[in-house]
Amino acid sequence: MFFGRKQQKEIEQQLSKRTYWSFAWERFRKNRMALWSWRIFLVLLLVAAIGDFVANDKPLYCKIEGKRYFPVVQDYAVQLGWSKWEAKFLMTPWNEQTFESVVWPIIPYSSEQLDYKNTYKGPFDKQNVDSSWFRHWLGTDDLGRDVAAGMVAGVRTALMVGIVAMSIALFIGLLLGALAGYFGDDGLKLSRIRVGLNLLFLLLGIFWGWSSRSYAIAEGKQATNFFLGLVIIIALLVLANVLSNVLERFPALGKRWIIPIDLIVMRLIEMVNAIPGLLLILAFVAAIQEESILYVMLLIGLLAWTGVARFVRAELLRIRRMEYIDAARALGFSQWKIIFRHALPNALGPVLIALSFGMAGAILLEASLSFLNIGVPEEQVTWGSLLREARNYPKAWWLTVVPGFAIFISVTIFNYIGDGLTQALDPRLKE
Repeated sequence: MFFGRKQQKEIEQQLSKRTYWSFAWERFRKNRMALWSWRIFLVLLLVAAIGDFVANDKPLYCKIEGKRYFPVVQDYAVQLGWSKWEAKFLMTPWNEQTFESVVWPIIPYSSEQLDYKNTYKGPFDKQNVDSSWFRHWLGTDDLGRDVAAGMVAGVRTALMVGIVAMSIALFIGLLLGALAGYFGDDGLKLSRIRVGLNLLFLLLGIFWGWSSRSYAIAEGKQATNFFLGLVIIIALLVLANVLSNVLERFPALGKRWIIPIDLIVMRLIEMVNAIPGLLLILAFVAAIQEESILYVMLLIGLLAWTGVARFVRAELLRIRRMEYIDAARALGFSQWKIIFRHALPNALGPVLIALSFGMAGAILLEASLSFLNIGVPEEQVTWGSLLREARNYPKAWWLTVVPGFAIFISVTIFNYIGDGLTQALDPRLKE
């Protein structure tokens, strides 16, 4: 009897240490499709992280004239300006060097490397290669570029687009959704000087950051200059709020206005959703002279935030009426501290679901733009660009099947992860 009580006490202590997220992870693991999708995502993430060591036209290790080299690692140092290549490596391709010993990556080609001896070679065709190690196992395109190396580069591009775009969407969606859900239409009160200065400095920031620098943006590095303009706008808005804290002490300037933030955010969401995303991206890309994947990520993020905002708004409408929020108000905590310290962390469950489905949409949209040859540089190899090559030579079935299957798998796993999170984070479901 004593042992039973002790065992029961230990079980109660273990249960008391478990959190909501540990229970959610257990429910997620019970969904086998979601769990395997998560594992496949981790594999894709690993391939994207070590892609240069998987597919590269440079050896991982080599010995030339008694000297040892690690070319893949040294290439990082060269790109950062910490090292320089010897003249013999600049004049002679790596596959033509005389090695005493060498270790090649699994795929001894880079995504940009051209092999004119093997153009439009299928996986099962006879190929003109020195050894089976240099065989193009997934075939080549019209310029002899290795499809397997292009698939590795495509993994990095797809995940980078999805992660960066959804990070932008997450920032905007969390901010606007939290404000709309917590304050509603009558809870946000701002002084007239704060409203006026923020509007004024926002207009000045747009003028100084982008309009007055339009020539520099058009002629120079557009991505760098665009983000520099964004930094100018943010700095001016910070300055506006610092000045507002000082000027609010005057009664005439400190009079507060009620801001219907929920109405404003919901109308803004409706405006963004009313315009087809692909059409809006095509319009922006047509106005930009320099093609860059950064613009694609930025535009996708600026369109994908609406789903995150609606989830956060719905959660905050529920959470703001809970007892612990009332207790925080009674203790004198500021509204902003309550939102970001207490309310918002408890609304992240549905956000993860939105992010998962958003990743799938971002990857599919980037592949569509690459297939249409819009927004992505011509030399950058993506899954969509490999699919585009299949239009020129319909007999090259491998250019359709291989990248098409990768896009299908990526979109599918994120949808399964989203379904798994929906079930795992639903408090109404029983164990």
